[in-house]
Amino acid sequence: MSTAGPIAPYVRESDHASRRPWRVPERRLLDYLLVFVRRGSCVFTIDGRRHAFRDGAFVLIQPGSLCELEGLTETETPFAHFDIFYTPGRERSFPTRPGQTDLSAYADLLQPRLDDVLGYPVPVRLRPRDPKRMRDALLRLVDAWLEGGPFASLRAQAPATELVAMIAEDHAPAGQGGTPKHEPPDALRWIPSYLSLHLHEPLSVDTMAARAGLSPSRFAAKFKATYGLPPHRYLLEMRLSHARELLRTTALSQEAVAAYCGFADIHHFSKAFKRRTGVTPGAWREEGARS
Repeated sequence: MSTAGPIAPYVRESDHASRRPWRVPERRLLDYLLVFVRRGSCVFTIDGRRHAFRDGAFVLIQPGSLCELEGLTETETPFAHFDIFYTPGRERSFPTRPGQTDLSAYADLLQPRLDDVLGYPVPVRLRPRDPKRMRDALLRLVDAWLEGGPFASLRAQAPATELVAMIAEDHAPAGQGGTPKHEPPDALRWIPSYLSLHLHEPLSVDTMAARAGLSPSRFAAKFKATYGLPPHRYLLEMRLSHARELLRTTALSQEAVAAYCGFADIHHFSKAFKRRTGVTPGAWREEGARS
Protein backbone atom coordinates (compact mmCIF):
# COMPACT_ATOMS: atom_id res chain seq x y z
CA MET A 1 0.00 0.00 0.00
CA SER A 2 1.52 3.33 -1.06
CA THR A 3 1.23 6.58 0.82
CA ALA A 4 -0.87 9.54 -0.23
CA GLY A 5 -2.19 12.77 1.20
CA PRO A 6 -5.42 12.83 3.19
CA ILE A 7 -8.64 11.99 1.38
CA ALA A 8 -10.20 15.35 0.55
CA PRO A 9 -12.14 15.18 -2.75
CA TYR A 10 -11.94 18.26 -4.93
CA VAL A 11 -14.33 18.44 -7.88
CA ARG A 12 -12.77 20.20 -10.84
CA GLU A 13 -15.36 19.80 -13.60
CA SER A 14 -18.76 18.12 -13.84
CA ASP A 15 -21.80 18.00 -16.12
CA HIS A 16 -24.80 15.89 -17.13
CA ALA A 17 -23.32 15.66 -20.66
CA SER A 18 -26.26 14.97 -23.00
CA ARG A 19 -24.64 14.63 -26.45
CA ARG A 20 -25.05 13.32 -29.96
CA PRO A 21 -22.39 10.81 -31.07
CA TRP A 22 -19.10 12.22 -29.85
CA ARG A 23 -15.42 11.47 -29.41
CA VAL A 24 -12.63 12.71 -27.13
CA PRO A 25 -9.26 11.80 -28.71
CA GLU A 26 -6.38 10.24 -26.84
CA ARG A 27 -5.12 11.96 -23.68
CA ARG A 28 -3.64 11.03 -20.31
CA LEU A 29 -5.34 12.10 -17.06
CA LEU A 30 -3.93 14.02 -14.11
CA ASP A 31 -7.02 13.42 -11.98
CA TYR A 32 -9.91 10.95 -11.72
CA LEU A 33 -12.77 10.75 -14.19
CA LEU A 34 -15.97 9.07 -13.04
CA VAL A 35 -18.63 8.51 -15.73
CA PHE A 36 -22.15 7.12 -15.42
CA VAL A 37 -23.60 5.90 -18.72
CA ARG A 38 -27.16 6.83 -17.95
CA ARG A 39 -28.33 6.38 -21.55
CA GLY A 40 -26.69 5.26 -24.76
CA SER A 41 -23.73 3.25 -25.98
CA CYS A 42 -20.05 4.13 -25.45
CA VAL A 43 -16.64 2.66 -26.18
CA PHE A 44 -13.72 3.78 -24.03
CA THR A 45 -10.16 2.64 -24.74
CA ILE A 46 -8.19 2.76 -21.50
CA ASP A 47 -4.47 1.99 -21.49
CA GLY A 48 -4.83 0.10 -24.75
CA ARG A 49 -7.84 -1.97 -23.75
CA ARG A 50 -11.23 -1.42 -25.40
CA HIS A 51 -14.31 -1.34 -23.12
CA ALA A 52 -17.93 -1.20 -24.31
CA PHE A 53 -20.54 0.36 -22.01
CA ARG A 54 -24.29 0.68 -22.14
CA ASP A 55 -27.09 2.03 -19.93
CA GLY A 56 -26.33 1.75 -16.21
CA ALA A 57 -22.54 1.33 -16.41
CA PHE A 58 -20.19 3.16 -14.05
CA VAL A 59 -16.67 3.88 -15.29
CA LEU A 60 -13.64 5.07 -13.31
CA ILE A 61 -10.54 6.24 -15.17
CA GLN A 62 -7.58 6.75 -12.86
CA PRO A 63 -4.74 9.29 -13.00
CA GLY A 64 -1.98 8.48 -15.46
CA SER A 65 -4.23 6.35 -17.65
CA LEU A 66 -4.18 6.86 -21.40
CA CYS A 67 -7.76 7.11 -22.60
CA GLU A 68 -9.81 7.67 -25.71
CA LEU A 69 -13.56 8.12 -25.22
CA GLU A 70 -16.36 7.73 -27.75
CA GLY A 71 -20.14 7.91 -27.61
CA LEU A 72 -21.56 5.74 -30.41
CA THR A 73 -25.14 6.98 -30.06
CA GLU A 74 -26.94 9.87 -28.46
CA THR A 75 -25.83 9.59 -24.85
CA GLU A 76 -26.37 10.99 -21.41
CA THR A 77 -23.19 10.48 -19.40
CA PRO A 78 -23.04 12.44 -16.12
CA PHE A 79 -19.38 12.76 -15.17
CA ALA A 80 -16.97 14.35 -12.73
CA HIS A 81 -13.27 15.19 -12.96
CA PHE A 82 -11.95 15.26 -9.41
CA ASP A 83 -9.02 14.72 -7.07
CA ILE A 84 -9.37 12.21 -4.25
CA PHE A 85 -6.21 13.02 -2.29
CA TYR A 86 -5.13 16.43 -1.10
CA THR A 87 -2.01 17.80 -2.75
CA PRO A 88 -0.61 21.35 -2.55
CA GLY A 89 -1.37 23.39 -5.63
CA ARG A 90 -4.40 21.32 -6.59
CA GLU A 91 -6.13 24.47 -7.88
CA ARG A 92 -3.51 24.54 -10.68
CA SER A 93 -4.49 21.11 -11.97
CA PHE A 94 -6.92 20.67 -14.84
CA PRO A 95 -8.82 18.10 -16.91
CA THR A 96 -6.36 17.28 -19.67
CA ARG A 97 -7.30 17.94 -23.28
CA PRO A 98 -6.98 15.81 -26.44
CA GLY A 99 -3.36 15.14 -27.38
CA GLN A 100 -1.95 15.75 -23.88
CA THR A 101 -0.24 12.41 -23.34
CA ASP A 102 3.12 13.52 -21.92
CA LEU A 103 2.44 14.87 -18.44
CA SER A 104 6.03 15.08 -17.23
CA ALA A 105 5.75 18.88 -16.96
CA TYR A 106 2.83 18.43 -14.57
CA ALA A 107 4.20 15.57 -12.46
CA ASP A 108 3.56 17.50 -9.24
CA LEU A 109 -0.17 17.66 -10.10
CA LEU A 110 -0.62 13.96 -10.85
CA GLN A 111 -2.91 12.31 -8.30
CA PRO A 112 -1.87 8.97 -6.72
CA ARG A 113 -3.74 6.00 -8.18
CA LEU A 114 -6.43 4.53 -5.98
CA ASP A 115 -5.18 1.00 -6.79
CA ASP A 116 -1.78 1.79 -5.35
CA VAL A 117 -3.08 3.50 -2.23
CA LEU A 118 -5.66 0.84 -1.38
CA GLY A 119 -3.40 -2.07 -2.23
CA TYR A 120 -5.97 -3.82 -4.43
CA PRO A 121 -7.18 -3.27 -8.02
CA VAL A 122 -10.10 -0.99 -8.76
CA PRO A 123 -11.51 -1.86 -12.20
CA VAL A 124 -12.40 0.53 -15.00
CA ARG A 125 -15.92 -0.92 -15.02
CA LEU A 126 -17.08 -0.44 -11.45
CA ARG A 127 -19.19 -3.07 -9.70
CA PRO A 128 -21.30 -1.10 -7.21
CA ARG A 129 -23.18 -3.10 -4.61
CA ASP A 130 -25.89 -0.45 -4.68
CA PRO A 131 -26.03 1.09 -8.18
CA LYS A 132 -28.95 3.36 -7.26
CA ARG A 133 -27.03 4.85 -4.35
CA MET A 134 -23.96 5.44 -6.53
CA ARG A 135 -26.10 6.99 -9.28
CA ASP A 136 -27.87 9.30 -6.84
CA ALA A 137 -24.59 10.41 -5.24
CA LEU A 138 -23.07 11.25 -8.61
CA LEU A 139 -26.17 13.17 -9.72
CA ARG A 140 -26.12 15.14 -6.45
CA LEU A 141 -22.47 15.96 -7.12
CA VAL A 142 -23.22 17.15 -10.67
CA ASP A 143 -26.18 19.27 -9.56
CA ALA A 144 -24.16 20.86 -6.76
CA TRP A 145 -21.33 21.67 -9.13
CA LEU A 146 -23.61 23.11 -11.81
CA GLU A 147 -25.21 25.50 -9.33
CA GLY A 148 -21.95 27.43 -9.62
CA GLY A 149 -20.71 30.17 -7.36
CA PRO A 150 -17.67 30.26 -5.07
CA PHE A 151 -18.83 27.27 -3.03
CA ALA A 152 -19.67 24.87 -5.87
CA SER A 153 -16.71 22.60 -5.16
CA LEU A 154 -17.43 22.65 -1.43
CA ARG A 155 -21.09 21.64 -1.99
CA ALA A 156 -19.98 18.83 -4.27
CA GLN A 157 -17.43 17.53 -1.75
CA ALA A 158 -19.91 15.54 0.39
CA PRO A 159 -21.30 13.37 -2.44
CA ALA A 160 -17.77 13.05 -3.85
CA THR A 161 -16.55 11.67 -0.51
CA GLU A 162 -19.50 9.26 -0.44
CA LEU A 163 -18.61 8.05 -3.94
CA VAL A 164 -14.96 7.46 -3.02
CA ALA A 165 -16.02 5.44 0.04
CA MET A 166 -18.39 3.33 -2.06
CA ILE A 167 -15.77 2.64 -4.71
CA ALA A 168 -13.17 1.60 -2.13
CA GLU A 169 -15.57 -0.58 -0.11
CA ASP A 170 -17.30 -2.18 -3.09
CA HIS A 171 -14.07 -3.47 -4.60
CA ALA A 172 -12.18 -4.52 -1.47
CA PRO A 173 -11.19 -8.20 -1.55
CA ALA A 174 -13.12 -10.27 0.98
CA GLY A 175 -11.86 -13.23 2.97
CA GLN A 176 -13.79 -15.45 5.32
CA GLY A 177 -16.72 -13.73 6.98
CA GLY A 178 -16.37 -10.73 4.67
CA THR A 179 -13.11 -9.67 6.30
CA PRO A 180 -11.02 -7.44 4.01
CA LYS A 181 -7.70 -9.04 3.16
CA HIS A 182 -6.00 -5.65 3.17
CA GLU A 183 -6.52 -3.94 6.49
CA PRO A 184 -4.66 -0.65 6.82
CA PRO A 185 -2.70 -0.37 10.07
CA ASP A 186 -4.90 2.53 11.15
CA ALA A 187 -8.17 0.79 10.27
CA LEU A 188 -9.58 1.39 13.77
CA ARG A 189 -8.48 5.01 14.18
CA TRP A 190 -12.15 6.06 13.96
CA ILE A 191 -12.96 4.27 17.23
CA PRO A 192 -12.39 7.08 19.80
CA SER A 193 -14.40 9.69 17.90
CA TYR A 194 -17.11 7.17 17.03
CA LEU A 195 -17.53 6.04 20.64
CA SER A 196 -17.44 9.61 21.89
CA LEU A 197 -20.21 10.59 19.48
CA HIS A 198 -22.37 7.59 20.41
CA LEU A 199 -21.47 7.37 24.10
CA HIS A 200 -25.10 7.81 25.22
CA GLU A 201 -26.35 4.98 22.99
CA PRO A 202 -26.33 1.20 23.45
CA LEU A 203 -23.22 -0.09 21.67
CA SER A 204 -22.24 -3.67 20.97
CA VAL A 205 -19.13 -5.38 19.68
CA ASP A 206 -21.20 -6.77 16.81
CA THR A 207 -22.23 -3.26 15.74
CA MET A 208 -18.68 -1.93 15.82
CA ALA A 209 -17.32 -5.03 14.09
CA ALA A 210 -19.83 -4.62 11.27
CA ARG A 211 -18.81 -0.99 10.84
CA ALA A 212 -15.16 -2.07 10.65
CA GLY A 213 -15.95 -4.86 8.17
CA LEU A 214 -14.56 -7.48 10.55
CA SER A 215 -15.95 -10.52 12.30
CA PRO A 216 -16.67 -9.88 16.03
CA SER A 217 -13.78 -12.10 17.15
CA ARG A 218 -11.32 -10.51 14.71
CA PHE A 219 -12.52 -7.03 15.68
CA ALA A 220 -12.13 -7.74 19.42
CA ALA A 221 -8.60 -9.05 18.92
CA LYS A 222 -7.57 -6.14 16.70
CA PHE A 223 -9.22 -3.66 19.07
CA LYS A 224 -7.28 -4.95 22.07
CA ALA A 225 -4.03 -4.97 20.11
CA THR A 226 -4.63 -1.34 19.10
CA TYR A 227 -6.02 0.15 22.32
CA GLY A 228 -4.76 -2.22 25.01
CA LEU A 229 -8.21 -3.08 26.38
CA PRO A 230 -11.14 -5.22 25.24
CA PRO A 231 -13.88 -3.15 23.56
CA HIS A 232 -16.32 -3.30 26.50
CA ARG A 233 -13.63 -2.19 28.98
CA TYR A 234 -12.49 0.64 26.74
CA LEU A 235 -16.08 1.83 26.31
CA LEU A 236 -16.73 1.64 30.05
CA GLU A 237 -13.61 3.70 30.76
CA MET A 238 -14.76 6.35 28.29
CA ARG A 239 -18.20 6.47 29.89
CA LEU A 240 -16.82 6.77 33.42
CA SER A 241 -14.31 9.41 32.36
CA HIS A 242 -17.09 11.48 30.82
CA ALA A 243 -19.24 10.95 33.91
CA ARG A 244 -16.45 12.25 36.17
CA GLU A 245 -16.14 15.34 34.00
CA LEU A 246 -19.89 16.02 34.03
CA LEU A 247 -20.11 15.55 37.80
CA ARG A 248 -17.29 18.01 38.37
CA THR A 249 -18.18 20.65 35.77
CA THR A 250 -22.00 20.68 35.57
CA ALA A 251 -25.04 20.72 37.85
CA LEU A 252 -26.70 17.85 35.99
CA SER A 253 -28.49 15.30 38.15
CA GLN A 254 -26.89 11.91 38.56
CA GLU A 255 -29.75 10.42 36.53
CA ALA A 256 -28.97 12.80 33.66
CA VAL A 257 -25.24 12.05 33.87
CA ALA A 258 -26.00 8.33 33.76
CA ALA A 259 -28.17 8.81 30.66
CA TYR A 260 -25.63 11.04 28.87
CA CYS A 261 -22.91 8.47 29.50
CA GLY A 262 -24.86 5.48 28.23
CA PHE A 263 -25.69 3.70 31.49
CA ALA A 264 -28.99 1.81 31.59
CA ASP A 265 -30.05 3.37 34.90
CA ILE A 266 -28.78 5.20 37.97
CA HIS A 267 -28.14 1.98 39.88
CA HIS A 268 -25.93 0.52 37.17
CA PHE A 269 -24.12 3.84 36.93
CA SER A 270 -23.51 4.16 40.68
CA LYS A 271 -22.25 0.59 40.99
CA ALA A 272 -19.84 0.89 38.05
CA PHE A 273 -18.64 4.32 39.19
CA LYS A 274 -17.87 3.20 42.75
CA ARG A 275 -16.14 0.03 41.56
CA ARG A 276 -13.84 2.12 39.36
CA THR A 277 -13.18 5.14 41.63
CA GLY A 278 -13.82 3.78 45.11
CA VAL A 279 -16.44 6.45 45.85
CA THR A 280 -20.04 7.12 44.86
CA PRO A 281 -20.90 9.70 42.17
CA GLY A 282 -22.27 12.00 44.88
CA ALA A 283 -19.08 11.77 46.92
CA TRP A 284 -16.99 12.46 43.83
CA ARG A 285 -18.98 15.61 43.13
CA GLU A 286 -18.65 16.79 46.75
CA GLU A 287 -14.88 16.26 46.71
CA GLY A 288 -14.67 18.32 43.53
CA ALA A 289 -16.71 21.11 45.07
CA ARG A 290 -14.39 21.30 48.10
CA SER A 291 -11.17 21.30 46.08
